[in-house]
Amino acid sequence: MTDLSKHLIEECKTNMQGAIKFLEGAMHKIRAGKASPTMLEGIKVDYYGNPTPLEQVANISTPDPKQLVIQPWEKTMLSPIDKAILAANLGFTPKFEGDILRIVLPPVTEERRRELVKRAKSEVEESKVSIRNVRRGIIDKVKKSKDQGVSEDEIKVVEKEIEQLTEKFIKETETVLSVKEKEIMSI
Repeated sequence: MTDLSKHLIEECKTNMQGAIKFLEGAMHKIRAGKASPTMLEGIKVDYYGNPTPLEQVANISTPDPKQLVIQPWEKTMLSPIDKAILAANLGFTPKFEGDILRIVLPPVTEERRRELVKRAKSEVEESKVSIRNVRRGIIDKVKKSKDQGVSEDEIKVVEKEIEQLTEKFIKETETVLSVKEKEIMSI
């Protein structure tokens, strides 16, 4: 196998692993009844005119499994943090308590659990599409490698290996989904 073929297979594997990592990050943001600071990841706060990640302007802690406490570094940031959390539409409302914001997570109803599973499934579908897009892009590069002197037999071998990688990573998305689904549906 030529260096070009090996490089394309490695590129495929790396990009597909990236899709899985992104999926796992998205799954962490789906709340299954237990409070976690990762639930607030990605929220941007207006910090003196600059959108800044929440974790860079405040300390986020979980004193117990049903609540989050946000303690800003500057007291003036309480209101912008509150607005940013409400704008993120995560399904809960912060409460002002002196110089902190407290979020008490509501109990997750059966209906809400089904919605969360549906959201998890849509994240998995997006990951599968991403993995298939990686496959298509690499297959195109493999076919173009014929112009660089790679034999047809080797192209077929590389294409087969890429298909096997695709199947492996698609199965991995299903595994991530089943773990998350069990976590969401358990009380």
